[in-house]
Amino acid sequence: MADHRAVEPLHHAQEPPHLAGLNPEQYEAVTAPDGPLLVLAGAGTGKTRVLTSRLAHLLVEGRARPGEVLAVTFTNKAAREMNERVEALIRRPVQGLWLGTFHSIGARLLRRHAERIGLEPNFTILDTDDQQRLLKQLLEAAGLDAKKFPARVLSGIIQRWKDRGWTPDQVPASEEGDFALGRGIELYRAYQQRLATLNACDFGDLLLHNLTLFAEHPDVLEAYQRRFRVVLVDEYQDTNVAQYLWLRLLAQHHKNLTCVGDDDQSIYSWRGAEVGNILRFEEDFRGARVVRLERNYRSTGHILGAASGLIAKNESRHPKTLWTEDDPGEPVRVAGLWDDDEEARFVGEELEALQRQGEALASAAVLVRAGFQTRAFEERFIAIGLPYRVVGGPRFYERAEIRDAIAYLRLIRQPDDDLAFERIVNRPRRGLGEATLAQLRREARASERSLVATAATLCGGDALKPKPRKALGDLLAAFERWRGLAETEPAREVAETVLEESGYVAMWQADKSPEAPGRLDNLKELAHAIAEFDTLAGFLEHVSLVMENASDPAGDMVTVMTLHGAKGLEFDTVFLGGWEEGVFPNQRAVDEGGRAALEEERRLAYVGVTRARKRSCVLFAANRRLYGHNWVSSIPSRFVDELPAEHCEFLQRDGFTATRLRSPGLPPKREGDPLARFNSAKIRKGPVIEAVAETVDDRGPEVDVGARVFHPKFGYGRVEGADGDKLDIAFDKAGRKKIMASFVEPAR
Repeated sequence: MADHRAVEPLHHAQEPPHLAGLNPEQYEAVTAPDGPLLVLAGAGTGKTRVLTSRLAHLLVEGRARPGEVLAVTFTNKAAREMNERVEALIRRPVQGLWLGTFHSIGARLLRRHAERIGLEPNFTILDTDDQQRLLKQLLEAAGLDAKKFPARVLSGIIQRWKDRGWTPDQVPASEEGDFALGRGIELYRAYQQRLATLNACDFGDLLLHNLTLFAEHPDVLEAYQRRFRVVLVDEYQDTNVAQYLWLRLLAQHHKNLTCVGDDDQSIYSWRGAEVGNILRFEEDFRGARVVRLERNYRSTGHILGAASGLIAKNESRHPKTLWTEDDPGEPVRVAGLWDDDEEARFVGEELEALQRQGEALASAAVLVRAGFQTRAFEERFIAIGLPYRVVGGPRFYERAEIRDAIAYLRLIRQPDDDLAFERIVNRPRRGLGEATLAQLRREARASERSLVATAATLCGGDALKPKPRKALGDLLAAFERWRGLAETEPAREVAETVLEESGYVAMWQADKSPEAPGRLDNLKELAHAIAEFDTLAGFLEHVSLVMENASDPAGDMVTVMTLHGAKGLEFDTVFLGGWEEGVFPNQRAVDEGGRAALEEERRLAYVGVTRARKRSCVLFAANRRLYGHNWVSSIPSRFVDELPAEHCEFLQRDGFTATRLRSPGLPPKREGDPLARFNSAKIRKGPVIEAVAETVDDRGPEVDVGARVFHPKFGYGRVEGADGDKLDIAFDKAGRKKIMASFVEPAR
């Protein structure tokens, strides 16, 4: 570049370590000339090595001094590892690099120029608890019910606005929604004013204030633009709008920006990531060089072929195809099973077989779309004594909402269970303040009786104020009613009644945080678990045994986790459970996000398949008792249909047979109908479980437009339109959905 001055190289060598062993594409990326560079690094293609080697190369070649380099990662761990690798490659310490996460570098810049935006350099960065405490105060000051409009929900809304780079004055009115009676922007403005008064900011401010600083003080921006001769970014596909704007501003002068990432692994839109940032790179930086890393060093040929064929169905992506010079290995196995219990049993048997072959359990993983799916696997592994760990979250029965629900059930079984009573007495909130609860504890200790017995006595007198006395009395009366119900009704119905009448389900339904839908799913899955027991006593006994079965955290264990949590990890063997429509792709996500959400779900499937080094097994169930309700017939995920046949094998194993559903006798796939080859697959349970592919003659009943129909999951509805075998049905309660004709029947 015109203003590029010569810099003394740090290291001279005939064969620099940072270039040794690179394949041609990696070498091209590492040694690319100055200018905008996008490195599209597919799964397992050596992304981290390329990024660190390029940074080392720029320093070794003297194209920038350490203090002129801005290198951004998404975690502090990644930043430390990059620094260590660079020093190892150039064989000397490196001082002065601006290397860290977006937040850490944003804070560093902000402290240097805090006065420019009305803060002192020693400003405090609030953690999540402090942030929510402050928002709760603001809600109360505004005369809003903090129970109806939780602070954590407001916190999430404000964080999303900050991720978009919006100050209170920039939030579009269309984004406000109905939270807090449409006063969200007003509360955001009050929150920012309060933070300024406290000389504080939250994590979202660390970049938002940078953007304000650069906009209002162009001299500051220009100084950093000239300073940062080189900008490198890892995991570019996971950047949000604020991060994108920040990077683009800082790189505008030299335009010497290297971004490494993979649009096919962009799976975090729910926390602000914008896949469009990486897709738009060549438009943002004209003349950008694009290098594709497609040689994979992790997985076998069949696994890569299956993953590449699947992700090719996405429209919004940079075309790339993973390949390897290694052997093709085992085809991706696809197993159609009777139900989710059979799915868990199958995985357990497979893991035991691998153990007998000398494979370590730690080299295997079970990956699921949603947390509620782990329960069946956990219980099966416990039953057969197979050690496991749940990564990224607690075990199913250790989750807070499950512990709350079980505490209610324990109190029905044992009224003197003080620990259970203390856990749920004010959850959901019933207006019982700490003073009331402290009085209750004192009375219980003095009389040497349980809290429930003491509460009954206090409710019969005037020792308590009227409001808490009524709230406590209503709760005790409810428990008496539920105990009577438990004597006559099935355990599942009792549990569902308790969770509904107590207000516990309503509490989570009213919660607008991102975690709330998952918690509701877990409660429904709990009802599924309870349905397997005749009595509450039997279920509670089972839970006690499960909770006692703790594994040695340092031992050899199979990993159980969600697909989101698995990104960046790899295992020899991966089982991918629950590949059914509605479960994966997730129906709620697709309903809310349309095609963009479906493509992200497909990227998530791609991430799952590519976690496997040697073996990948996709599982779907013909029947799934979702969330404790009646059994429903499940349609195999469209992602199953999109796996290339030449890289897959339908299993034939021990107690069941799964026939290839892609047999030549099937009718051809219809345009726009990714499920056509699966829509009537029947799986029946017997001595042998058999997946029978549909024939041309087995198309289900003829249904006319306008006819009333019944679906086992969605109930009654009217056919509004038809496209081949796919019906557009307006259901009475479930809304409008597209359903295969073979899964409905004429209403009687």
